[in-house]
Amino acid sequence: LSLSSSLSPPQLGPKCVKRVRTVSATLSVTSSSLQMKETFSRSSIACLMRSNLRTVKGLDGSVQDAQDTQDGKDDPCWQVTQQLHFLVEKVHTLLTDEVARVLPSLARDRDPPSRPEIAAHVTGTSMTETDHVEESEKVPGQKILSWEKERGLAFLRNVQMSDGELEVPKAGLYYIYSQTYFRVEDVAENQNRGKQMLQYIYKKVTSYPVPILLMKNARTTCWARNAEYGLYSIYQAGVFQLGAGDRIFVSVSDVSTLGMDEKSSFFGAFLLT
Repeated sequence: LSLSSSLSPPQLGPKCVKRVRTVSATLSVTSSSLQMKETFSRSSIACLMRSNLRTVKGLDGSVQDAQDTQDGKDDPCWQVTQQLHFLVEKVHTLLTDEVARVLPSLARDRDPPSRPEIAAHVTGTSMTETDHVEESEKVPGQKILSWEKERGLAFLRNVQMSDGELEVPKAGLYYIYSQTYFRVEDVAENQNRGKQMLQYIYKKVTSYPVPILLMKNARTTCWARNAEYGLYSIYQAGVFQLGAGDRIFVSVSDVSTLGMDEKSSFFGAFLLT
């Protein structure tokens, strides 16, 4: 007795066949997509490596090359380089706007003023004692009445001067300074050789009857016995709040000892803010 049998492959139903075809199609599409991405990436890098980016489009929008022509647009690399330039232009604009917002001075070209808008520098001038001595019983010192305000190194800019006083037109912080140069002759043998020299800077306001002392400095004379005279200078400066219409002036302990050369004795102020 012999038995014979034949094995045949299993038969798939219609649903299974459909699923297999769907999976196969999905795998095919995914593989093609990956290949396209890889090809595009390599193509883009190749375009950038061989392309002269400066010849596509300048940051100022000017066309510098034939790449912006119709022939250039037919090149596959054209879109890659063009989009890169658009991105660079956008970033450049954003950075420029941000810098201009944070640092406004960079956004406009301004020439710095040669002198402050409100300023004065007056210098010593030749004068007799009766011309420049004014001693007040209210405050110590002899007021210097005469200053040169126009010639040489002296100037007034939006500041008035009268009776040795500088009047400021605007309220604000002012830098005020003064230097006085003293020429003290030798004293007799039996007199005290240590003579004190003082410089005062006052402020006058309309709401107060007495001048207000802003600064004070002092020096004491001391020189060799054989010297005919001694030369000394006192300089002081500071920042003060002044109101519109306030006046400032300089007084010294003895006006008759002053050396009123324009480079040695001077007085001034300028607005800071």
